[in-house]
Amino acid sequence: MATANTYNFVMLFDVTNGNPNGDPDAANTPRIDPETNYGIVTDVCLKRKIRNYVTLVREGKAGYNILIQPDRSLNAKFKQAYVDEKLPTGQKGKNSEDVAKAKEHMCKNYFDVRAFGAVMATGDDPCGIVRGPVQINFATSLSPILTQDVTITRQARTTDERTATGETEMGKKSIVPYGLYRAEGYVSAPLAAKTGLTEEDVELIWTAILNMFEFDHSAARGKMCMRKLFVFRHDSPLGNAPSHLLFERIRVEPVDSARPPRQFTDYTVAVDRNLPEGVTLMEKL
Repeated sequence: MATANTYNFVMLFDVTNGNPNGDPDAANTPRIDPETNYGIVTDVCLKRKIRNYVTLVREGKAGYNILIQPDRSLNAKFKQAYVDEKLPTGQKGKNSEDVAKAKEHMCKNYFDVRAFGAVMATGDDPCGIVRGPVQINFATSLSPILTQDVTITRQARTTDERTATGETEMGKKSIVPYGLYRAEGYVSAPLAAKTGLTEEDVELIWTAILNMFEFDHSAARGKMCMRKLFVFRHDSPLGNAPSHLLFERIRVEPVDSARPPRQFTDYTVAVDRNLPEGVTLMEKL
């Protein structure tokens, strides 16, 4: 049964000496807002980590496949939905009933489709378009970040020609010495009713957010930690208060604005627990 509750949530996470989200348009340096130098982590990056965690803990379990991953082409997965539902495949001009059955199949079998939605209208076996009930905004750092290029020495060269000029060569990696990021998100009960997102699925989202950096460590990303996860639960499927008013109840400020922050304790997190009627705050971390 689909969840009957709407949720809003705020997550705080930080990075130390790493690149939380490289920008392909800027030589993979950490993403920033060029006007303010505040750091950015995209929603796509965060949802990727949630998908990876779900794969880790639910791989092989019915209903928890992941659509957006490089195992097969998307069109092949769409065709498989038609095959599983015993619908005609490879024909142009699909009727709306067949597309609806295929879309329902995708929501039932793929966790990320019923959570985040998907555009599945390509190929000869389209499965329609699903608007996901779980949405996450870009994460933004709480202070301007410094992007630092660190020179490194590589001990192995790639070609014989380059080896002939020496055994080592210089390289670089781009890091953020420290950055605390904030991201906000939503879970829509009315959209969950359409995709079949259950309360169990919602709990899995919270668990994935709490653990998504624990199983994603790499030298490039440095030390990344989830620091706080605040969840606002609405009694009404349509919500009991505007989301922005709830987000404003979580305030994060630097302890000393005169010096650059270098750890989580360089910030204070204040929570206004005077909530509108019908809204409950759960502090998951």
